[in-house]
Amino acid sequence: MNDKQHTIKAPVTVSGIGLHTGVVSNMTFKPAPINHGHKFQRIDLPGKPIINVDVDNVVDLSRGTTIEQNGARVNTVEHTLAALVGLQIDNVLIELDGPEPPIMDGSSIEFVKVLHEAGLQEQNALRNFFEITQGLSYKDEARGVEIAALPLDDYRVTVMVDYNSPVLGSQHASITNLEQFEKEIAPSRTFVFLHELEMLYKQNLIKGGDLDNAIVIVDRVVQDEELTHLSELLQKQKVEVKEEGILNNTELRFRNEPARHKLLDLLGDLALIGRPIKGQILAARPGHAANIAFAKKVKKMIHEATIKNVPTYDPKKKPVMDINQIAATLPHRYPFLLIDKIIHLDDTTVMGVKNITMNEPFFQGHFPGNPVLPGVIQIEAMAQTGGILVLNTVENPEDYWTYFLGIDKCRFKRKVIPGDTIIFRCELLAPIKRGIAKMSGQAFVGGQLVMEAEMSASIVKKDA
Repeated sequence: MNDKQHTIKAPVTVSGIGLHTGVVSNMTFKPAPINHGHKFQRIDLPGKPIINVDVDNVVDLSRGTTIEQNGARVNTVEHTLAALVGLQIDNVLIELDGPEPPIMDGSSIEFVKVLHEAGLQEQNALRNFFEITQGLSYKDEARGVEIAALPLDDYRVTVMVDYNSPVLGSQHASITNLEQFEKEIAPSRTFVFLHELEMLYKQNLIKGGDLDNAIVIVDRVVQDEELTHLSELLQKQKVEVKEEGILNNTELRFRNEPARHKLLDLLGDLALIGRPIKGQILAARPGHAANIAFAKKVKKMIHEATIKNVPTYDPKKKPVMDINQIAATLPHRYPFLLIDKIIHLDDTTVMGVKNITMNEPFFQGHFPGNPVLPGVIQIEAMAQTGGILVLNTVENPEDYWTYFLGIDKCRFKRKVIPGDTIIFRCELLAPIKRGIAKMSGQAFVGGQLVMEAEMSASIVKKDA
């Protein structure tokens, strides 16, 4: 999986009819900045309202996932979002001049193709993964649906479906690496059973449905009169099936194409969590209602973890800035360059790492028989971490000084000793104005808060 955030290099557009609304629309993927996430924008409506891709904005699950915000709706978002998840694109604005993305061929492959045409652009920020650290499950016993998430340092999804159909029977599909998505999952088309077709039309759905953008599965013997009725319903000159199987004898792209499409839908629906996931997802008989209910449970878990406010650090990952890059940015040198890595950096937040060893020079005179990291050193290290954030806002950081102006609400919670690894996190409390930055800072060791404070600093050009 990619460690860095990605967007696209240039705008690209697809056009076509919406599956359920039957409205022709143009959809344009546009590059977006770090931490923007996925957002739709209804450019055909007054004020061009934006709809965040968020599970809390889901308002309808009638054969697809519909989101609504600021008085605007977007229907059937899952195939579009699955393409973004599969290509690991984190930040994109999706402009839409109608109520629903084009259905294209009923899969995600056409979206994948145009996103490749646009080109992927790596961004200078780490992806904000949510790591499943304990088992989480959802069950709907009435429908025989069960979805579970297990800890894993990757993203793997397995889907099992059983339609009690002589044509399909039981099927399963898996993706063990998102690199497989384009070839193995993206081409899988949406499908419907013949016995559902007329009901969906009567419910005012699938107005844009066609035998070119959906697989119709025939799981019973069909009489000639019914085929004539279906040809009128679908506005086709002729509809036929030689035997129980697929209407008009459409060739399946995969033997288990329906199961693969259910996996595609699940990936798209889970994108509404708003963060990339690290974990193993196991789903039995999933559908949009179950997917969204499960996504809400994951989001609740994220909210609870955010309340705890504990950052994570994986020493195996390449940092955003190593010690040489830090030294090129900050004026500090031995023995006062106090941070070793920057592991996250965006417009408002920075995270730095300091490894504490017994070789630190201050331990010679600070409690030699009971080495404890001095509080002033912790504050200075946190200030240097914040300095990286402030200097990141100017074009040539080497041309500027940062000066400590004040500290408030400083609290030391636990002692820090040799062998500890401190993770500092600093976040702007307000936009930087007239060179003055105000930020909150926290220091963590082993997942526990050891120090916190609010700091202010100024940024001054060296020749000023």
